[in-house]
Amino acid sequence: MHAISGGVCAICGERLFSSYAVAGAAGEPRCGLCRRIHPPFARAVAYGSYESGLRELIHLLKYGGVRPAANVLGRMLAEAIAMLEPELPADSVAVVPVPLHRTKLRQRGFNQADLIARAAMKMRPRADRLHLCAGVLERKRDTASQIGLTGHQRRENLKGAFSVAQPELVKGREVLVVDDVYTTGATVSECTRVLRRAGATKVWVATVARTLKISAQHVDIRRDADDSQTDGRIGAEPVPLAKAVGT
Repeated sequence: MHAISGGVCAICGERLFSSYAVAGAAGEPRCGLCRRIHPPFARAVAYGSYESGLRELIHLLKYGGVRPAANVLGRMLAEAIAMLEPELPADSVAVVPVPLHRTKLRQRGFNQADLIARAAMKMRPRADRLHLCAGVLERKRDTASQIGLTGHQRRENLKGAFSVAQPELVKGREVLVVDDVYTTGATVSECTRVLRRAGATKVWVATVARTLKISAQHVDIRRDADDSQTDGRIGAEPVPLAKAVGT
């Protein structure tokens, strides 16, 4: 399981291709979609691509109930969060896992986003600016499965699905939303909208995995006038699946 490498969008983390990679106002590379419409969140990062061993590991936790996998995934989430460190404020940041509806929570017995977030927080210093706020978001209705839906259908499916149960914990603060997988961004975008309406000043996103477009070997960033060029490379050592779950 490898961390994402190569050029990625500085806003949503999508794979960049030379045909639509464009530098933004600050010189950072952006995909065509984020160039046209900025997502509601400030930036989204992920540790790895949602495929092969990483996908299997997430499924072991999510559908197999193998809870030790949360510790391995937590280390990966911690690495993803580290990518945001230079941009996070010096004061307190609320870490908010994407919630499950109570029906699914009863069926599964746990919220994988919450378990992974807790594992990630244990790897940080005690006197940390990041504070886990697991009860802030609430999933008000049990939405239909997102599998097979288009981006538009996913957004429609999630409208009104979330609410902020404890607005006092996010009002006037920056928030870091965490989840296991970023697919189209519909879920974290909807979470961001309700958090912003509740008073969060800025919302960041960190996930263990992200679905990516087909791998690109090289990325040529087209620049606007006076914009500098960056390649957004991320790298890390692979984690063996069998060995990792056994720890």
